[in-house]
Amino acid sequence: MKSSFKYFVLLLCLNFIEGSFRCDYQYSSKAQAWFKLVPVPANWFDARLRCSQEGAVLASPITPQILAGMRNIMNRSNAEYEVFTGTHATISQGDYYTIEGTSLSNIQVPWAKNEPDNKDNVESCITLNGNGELADRSCEVTLPYICYRPESSHVAVSECGTVDPEYQLDKRTNKCYKLHTVPRNFSRAFLACSAEGGHLAIINSDVEATVLRELFAKYPDAKFFGNFRKDYAFLGFYDWGEKWDFRTVHGETLMEAGYVKFSSGEPNDWTPGENCGGMFRTGLLIDVWCNKPAGFICEKSPGFSLACQAVP
Repeated sequence: MKSSFKYFVLLLCLNFIEGSFRCDYQYSSKAQAWFKLVPVPANWFDARLRCSQEGAVLASPITPQILAGMRNIMNRSNAEYEVFTGTHATISQGDYYTIEGTSLSNIQVPWAKNEPDNKDNVESCITLNGNGELADRSCEVTLPYICYRPESSHVAVSECGTVDPEYQLDKRTNKCYKLHTVPRNFSRAFLACSAEGGHLAIINSDVEATVLRELFAKYPDAKFFGNFRKDYAFLGFYDWGEKWDFRTVHGETLMEAGYVKFSSGEPNDWTPGENCGGMFRTGLLIDVWCNKPAGFICEKSPGFSLACQAVP
């Protein structure tokens, strides 16, 4: 009876928050979309990736409503404020399109004075300033940016408190996990988990090691993309710049975290660069190369929800 009631409440909650999105975004009823200004500067590629991992896209002023939403969230008192947009020519020099595929020629926004100038023939990304004007800039410079998600792309929020259906709750640990089959290096893996509202998984017990081992087993080599080692995945520990002093991404020693079971002969720093942590398919730990791509496991608490209901 109790389980049936809990199931009913869960369904009710999921239906209520259908169409919601993250609370760190601001909803615009005019644009019918969510916006988030990220003030910490990043290059265009990192900006695009973070927005994507958050379930959004790097915003472009495709319509007057979206332009107004972008300008509203920017510092309107400072005309010099400039952000990256999702409009770029990183595929073919001079061919500018938004991430969604809209041609720059269809964006009715004026250029800033003396723009575009393609300085040094390296300016393949488009920015927007506080006056609502465009400019071309190098994609490698670092600037603030705005992530955007249209209301029309809404999905229901899961019991893991996320719009990402790949996160699954395991009741043995009461944690949600996701195994990424698209390989990234340790830094990019950390970024992806963080953007999704979680962190690289930390094993705190033998039970959790079993949970992650069983999760890994659901993904044979054929389910991973690319030519890389598929017998291990990144986890949330590394040496913090001090050789052999492995600690979690939360600063705990592995002993404090509760699980210090390395595979036989590990850690070994077999070749330089094995400063990051991972897990073999057996559930045992290994030191791995930080800069070589691998699959990775993210973890988040089910009670930690970034989702908010759209409000007019």
